[in-house]
Amino acid sequence: MSIWTRISEALAALAKGEGLSAVFDRLKTPPERSIGFTIAVIALGAKMAKADGQVTRDEVTAFREVFAIAREEEDNAARVFNLARQDVAGFELYASKIAAMLGPGDPVLVDLMEGLFHIAMADGEYHPHEDAFLREVARIFGVDDRCFRSLLTRFVPDAAPDPYYVLRVSHDAPMDDIRAAWRQAVKDCHPDRMRARGLPEEALKLAEQRLVAVNRAWEEITGKKAA
Repeated sequence: MSIWTRISEALAALAKGEGLSAVFDRLKTPPERSIGFTIAVIALGAKMAKADGQVTRDEVTAFREVFAIAREEEDNAARVFNLARQDVAGFELYASKIAAMLGPGDPVLVDLMEGLFHIAMADGEYHPHEDAFLREVARIFGVDDRCFRSLLTRFVPDAAPDPYYVLRVSHDAPMDDIRAAWRQAVKDCHPDRMRARGLPEEALKLAEQRLVAVNRAWEEITGKKAA
């Protein structure tokens, strides 16, 4: 059974009249947590979307950058997207429910921010309203400014590239601290750790991209130090 079928079943199980945001109260542990993660990315992505009306198949394909959606599962993915867009609840409630579902300091909150950045950049542009949206979600999630700048540096081409931001260290940090931050970041990208956090297999590609950015930042910093 695919994760999209399981998501559809989870939504169908909601009591009549409950909004999509209610699902986050019920999905707190694996394997349900992977469903919650996927719904969270799509639901917040829908709230971030600029266009109005029903999502089309073409719009759903934008989420292929984060999740592998088979053609036969696009209707299930579209259902989640449309439920989020039709829900009267604002994105702040969604973000608050998700933060409560995961708990303070949960690394999955950063994983979610990563997915949202990826979706925001799907059209190649980073719009001011997307920036405002993501900054507010980060605030609700408790994601600090250093982490937000790290994501901004990695995903937004117009942002000033800074390898120190990527590793979340200060420019004057001792080399031992920078090395420790790099090693920890590499460990956090390991697929086993991602699975342990309850992320679906579809989301592991984000970790692969993060690892590339982390190693590039380390190489750039060590190159500068050696120069």
